[in-house]
Amino acid sequence: MSSRRVVITGLGIINALALDKDQYFQALLSGEIGIERIKSFKPDGFPSQVAGEAPEFKIAKIVPKAQRKATKLMSRDIELAVAAADTAIRDAGLKTRGTNPDGPVEINPTRSGVHIGAGLICCDLSELAAAAEYAVEDGTFSLPKWGNEGMNWLTPLWLLKYLPNMLSCHISIIHDLQGPSNSITCGEASGMLSITEAYLTILHDKADVIIAGGAESKVNGMGILRQCLINRASTHYNDKPKQASRPFDRDADGMVIGEGAGIVILEEMDNAQQRGAEIYAELTGWGASYNFSKDFVEPEESAQGIILAVQQALERAAITPDQIDLIIPAGIAVPSHDSAEARALNAVFGEHLKNIPILATKSRFGHCGAGAGAIDLVTAVLSLYNEIIPPNVNCSNQPAEYGMYLPHTEPLEKEIKHVMCCCDTTGGQTAALVISKFKE
Repeated sequence: MSSRRVVITGLGIINALALDKDQYFQALLSGEIGIERIKSFKPDGFPSQVAGEAPEFKIAKIVPKAQRKATKLMSRDIELAVAAADTAIRDAGLKTRGTNPDGPVEINPTRSGVHIGAGLICCDLSELAAAAEYAVEDGTFSLPKWGNEGMNWLTPLWLLKYLPNMLSCHISIIHDLQGPSNSITCGEASGMLSITEAYLTILHDKADVIIAGGAESKVNGMGILRQCLINRASTHYNDKPKQASRPFDRDADGMVIGEGAGIVILEEMDNAQQRGAEIYAELTGWGASYNFSKDFVEPEESAQGIILAVQQALERAAITPDQIDLIIPAGIAVPSHDSAEARALNAVFGEHLKNIPILATKSRFGHCGAGAGAIDLVTAVLSLYNEIIPPNVNCSNQPAEYGMYLPHTEPLEKEIKHVMCCCDTTGGQTAALVISKFKE
């Protein structure tokens, strides 16, 4: 077994609450909710009309001058990843070609990599409008006409904006990171699975530093329509957006879409200590599983996939269920999913579950797809490092059978040594991570 240890030295986050970790954590502690009526497009024709939209930022101000032409080929998902990675790298005190373009680089590019999880990157509908218009024949969309005429109205480089590997690619190029670069596209589990792969890459001595996490924007016409068509979107709170996302609550009627990115700087412990880096936490356990439900939209009734991933993470962290001080579950506010997750956590933690605080984050900023699990991990690190758990909102009416401990009104100060995060997808992929307080 490898003696190498992997620590977290930098945090980057973007979602409806904030553009950096400090603003984000303060918003969580203050009980703020970033979910509002959709502003980026007119949502009137959709059954669900609320979302967690990130504050405005200018990607051109983040990308170094030498690479600014590349911003024309960045979809919203790519922008979120690039911006969050920039803040994480700066937070870790790493000087790269991107953060210090005119000065010395204090990082070994060949031992530094990127691993970013991506989702289904939805196309900009305005870009497709003209192409689609020229693909209509007798009032019906024609696939042959689309290939012969419609696609001519798309820029030759159009596809580069929507390839899932481009999130990692842009970050690698901007910061001149020449080590392992990879992408995972497993729906909502993408970010957490990417962090797992990055952790294993460092553990196996293939790199010393990896920028890892996930990013996605579901706030677009195609993204929200997909959730509405499979009946997963909240539709009863359009006039009360801040009450719309209700994880583990009797009044939940579906998920609220969001957009965001969570990025962590994973670093081999000796490397971090030699450069005098501040260490937030240590990544100590991971689990990953696959257990497919025959009904793709609904979770497996047994919740066996979640159970297996969480058990693996505990075993690899060499701790028992009663040693976990905080759980951050997926908690997507789709009743069937929340119920399955509650069953899984009860199966693993048993009687201990009623004493372990649960933090359900998506009531604050919505479901950020591939970025969701990574955002939760950043939240876990901030809670562990500051020894304080933000309050929950919109989940005070918990079904009795869930058996969870959900403190609601005020932040909870407590000693935190180990935190469990878990997430899963409708496709069956599940991931779980354990972070621990760092001790030399």
